[in-house]
Amino acid sequence: MTQSVSRPAAPPSTAPRLLYVDNLRTALMALVVIHHSAIGYSNVPRWYYTEPPADPTGTLLDVMILLNQAFFMGAFFLISGLFVPGSYDRKGTGHFIRERLLRLGVPLLLWLLAVRPLATVGEYAAAQQVPYWHYYLQSLSPGPMWFVEVLLVFSALYVLWRRLTVKDPRASAPTPATGRPPGAVAIAGFTIALALVTYLWRIVVPMGVSILGLPSPAYLPQYAALFTVGLIAARRGWPAALSRTAGRAGFATAAVAAVALLVVAISAEEAFLGHGTLPSLLTAICESALAVGITLGLLVLFRERLGHQGRLRRFLSTHAFTVYLTHPVVLVALGHALRDVQAPAAAKFALLTALALPLCWATAYLVRALPGARKVL
Repeated sequence: MTQSVSRPAAPPSTAPRLLYVDNLRTALMALVVIHHSAIGYSNVPRWYYTEPPADPTGTLLDVMILLNQAFFMGAFFLISGLFVPGSYDRKGTGHFIRERLLRLGVPLLLWLLAVRPLATVGEYAAAQQVPYWHYYLQSLSPGPMWFVEVLLVFSALYVLWRRLTVKDPRASAPTPATGRPPGAVAIAGFTIALALVTYLWRIVVPMGVSILGLPSPAYLPQYAALFTVGLIAARRGWPAALSRTAGRAGFATAAVAAVALLVVAISAEEAFLGHGTLPSLLTAICESALAVGITLGLLVLFRERLGHQGRLRRFLSTHAFTVYLTHPVVLVALGHALRDVQAPAAAKFALLTALALPLCWATAYLVRALPGARKVL
């Protein structure tokens, strides 16, 4: 699954544009392409084009997928949350809802009606001889656009909360301010609470289960929690106030958590997936620490080192959301084009990724050049 992938609105005119957040969103979008490229050659056959690995390098891709999944979509939700309060303040309820439906709902429909049939044409050709409409309805899902679907729900809940707590959203909107960010104890407490909620959630919804078309519902507590943190952080100016020490500590914590997560996954086999086991609890703790730590680290890193945009970064940022919508078609087409290449799984993944990243942005540019496309993309 800004302007994150969701095209959040710009910050209020009185505040500077958060270019480092735009650049972070772009980097995460590239990671989405890399992630889905890896799935095609991994032991996780949950993509529109797959080649089961016949060599041990497929396991390396499994490891990368496991670590990516632990944080990158949660980071997208946090970035999305950063832009929601200011957008609602400026537009009010009606305009905000219409904008969300236009920028999120219309792309979701475009995926279902136009992009998904292109991405699944290979699957349909390999399926039993049934009418296409039957195949389409039987396999209907939001695909990668599940992120947009969930973000629509989160946005609706935010509107409901504002309507219940603020009588006049425009007159009573709080003024964003830069304040002291949460300290180490507060961050640790949040991480532990998130881990416990995730552990309990996975007793009912273990990893690997798909609900309502969502490919990773086991991570919903993380998505909701980090989106909420984004809402609060936007009001209190936390991203601008985070210290470099906090960023370094976040990366260090994430590194330790990543190693621990791999140890649990290797030693516990299926037990780490959920169902109230001890390995499931350890997995939830490791994933929560990894997600919180690396998100902290990335926010500080991009603020300090990658807070500017030239022509290239501006181009990449402008087209990132469209890449999210169209990249499955690019990856599937390239996968079929490379199917006769004989190489280890990791090598084919590297080749696919090297071709896919520039081609995804080129495709997005062409799509946004279509009449009316920029109104929704």
